Amino acid sequence: MSAPAPAPTLAELAQRFGLRLQGEGDVRITGVATLSGAAPGRLAFLANPRYRRELAGTAASAVVLAEADAAACPVPCLVAKSPYVAFARIAALFDPPPVPVPGIHPSAVVAPDAVVDPGAQVGPFCYVGARSRIAAGAILGPGCHVGEDNEVGPGCELLGRVTLVTRVRLGARVRVHPGAVLGAEGFGLAMDAGQWIKVPQLGGVVVGDDCEVGANTCIDRGAIEDTVLEQDVRLDNLVQVGHNVRIGAHTAMAGCVAVAGSARIGSYCLVGGGAGIAGHLSICDKVTITAMSLVTASITEPGEYSSAMTVQESRRWRRNAARFRQLDGLARRMGAPNTD
Repeated sequence: MSAPAPAPTLAELAQRFGLRLQGEGDVRITGVATLSGAAPGRLAFLANPRYRRELAGTAASAVVLAEADAAACPVPCLVAKSPYVAFARIAALFDPPPVPVPGIHPSAVVAPDAVVDPGAQVGPFCYVGARSRIAAGAILGPGCHVGEDNEVGPGCELLGRVTLVTRVRLGARVRVHPGAVLGAEGFGLAMDAGQWIKVPQLGGVVVGDDCEVGANTCIDRGAIEDTVLEQDVRLDNLVQVGHNVRIGAHTAMAGCVAVAGSARIGSYCLVGGGAGIAGHLSICDKVTITAMSLVTASITEPGEYSSAMTVQESRRWRRNAARFRQLDGLARRMGAPNTD
């Protein structure tokens, strides 16, 4: 076994990531940390001005920061246009992606007509169903269930206990966290004579290259057409994506967001935690929806949108809630036009 590579020096990091070095360049970096929690050998970062007060007392061996903060830094630093982005790229050196160990574990079950590339890894207690295909470099962690007619693209990683029900196509380098379920039946029902009739969900799920799906997130398959995540979409944990939804490239959604069926969400959108998006509406590109907001109509202009009431002392909130219920009556007394 070869010896591990030595920890990178600050000068090497500056050259590799195109950053300006201020101070000694031979400092070796063994890991990353926050300004307040860093120890010698660690690299910290300053991206938010509210943490500027922690810079003077940091024990970090070096800091990634902006040009405006460089003069006040008591230790060597790397100056970046975007300190947070630079820090993220450097931190990735200390969390390398897993290297697949090609082969199928003896406890795994693979259907006779499934195709597993010799360069793929199928871990313990996995199941790969009929007509499914696992591409080179893909990793199926322990207990993954890949049902019938699925495709797992090259370099994908299913971390463990991931379920692909049916007709799910993952592009290249897709990362899916434990407990996620892709391709389950969409919630399609029709009422007839007082009884619900299930509407067959005949579509699938298409996930573009470089997407990430968080733990216990669910993406339902389409009723007729596919549910689609375009390239580089990032979904946090516990996100619900209904059938026939389409999410544009580079959009990110925080935990507990719920998107109802047939919604269309543009590219480069940000959706805060706990937000709800009603079905059959459209959201244009570059829209930010703040946490706990409820979107019930289409959004056609880029910008930031909110609907949730922020927290306040309970007694005050009750008074405001009571006054809110009186607004319609007050408007009528003042002669406002009826918009019902």
